[in-house]
Amino acid sequence: MCKFKISLISLLTVLLIGCSSSTGRYQIENDHSPEKTPPLGHIEDVNPRYEAYSRGGNKDYTVRGIDYKVLRGITTLSERGKASWYGNKFHGHLTSNGERYDMFAMTAAHKNLPLPSYVKVTNLENNKQIIVRVNDRGPFHKGRIIDLSYAAAYKLDMLKTGTAKVEIELLHFPAQEDLSNQFNGEYYIQYLVTSSPGKAEDLGKKHSAEYQVKNLFIAENKLYKLRLGPFNSQVRAEKILAEMKSDYPQAFILHNE
Repeated sequence: MCKFKISLISLLTVLLIGCSSSTGRYQIENDHSPEKTPPLGHIEDVNPRYEAYSRGGNKDYTVRGIDYKVLRGITTLSERGKASWYGNKFHGHLTSNGERYDMFAMTAAHKNLPLPSYVKVTNLENNKQIIVRVNDRGPFHKGRIIDLSYAAAYKLDMLKTGTAKVEIELLHFPAQEDLSNQFNGEYYIQYLVTSSPGKAEDLGKKHSAEYQVKNLFIAENKLYKLRLGPFNSQVRAEKILAEMKSDYPQAFILHNE
């Protein structure tokens, strides 16, 4: 009797493990179209604009033993290859930059572009064009250069074929601080004081690229005060300060009167 109970428990354990591992973190094993599709004809392209890079999803990474480099600070990119789309399996799950994937929004995934980015996508088979916001990583199938949302694939008329030959073009916008000739920034973020000029220079360049804003360091008594700015918007300075607080809890905003 005991042996029978043990064997039965072992069998149930194997079955449970098999069921739980079949889909991983997704409830659906195989991706597919939504069961109920809302009208998609009214969905417009996103409005491309300058956005600071996201805190998440912008570090170099490895998938299936292959290393991928994030092209931070890139201003131009043009690629030709296959586009695919992803749908119901991933709907509502987190994208690589921490947002929720919405298959009915005009978004996309790319292996190397910084997040977020905006790209124009042209279906070379029918010349239809769209603009999407890249907020995720992928696709990781050979020969594919971009993974489109369900809505974006609908706009390019490639839902039935699943893939299409496309050309993608990065749409670059300069940082907001550089958009106005009347810019007179008043706000700085001071986030670190160090005695190492090399460290000051390296961190300054890193965070300047990360947040798309100028950097400087002030030398005083053999110490270097690291600052980002200037900003002409207190709201934007406070937003970046909140993001930096996890790594630099003593960071604060300086206001030049």
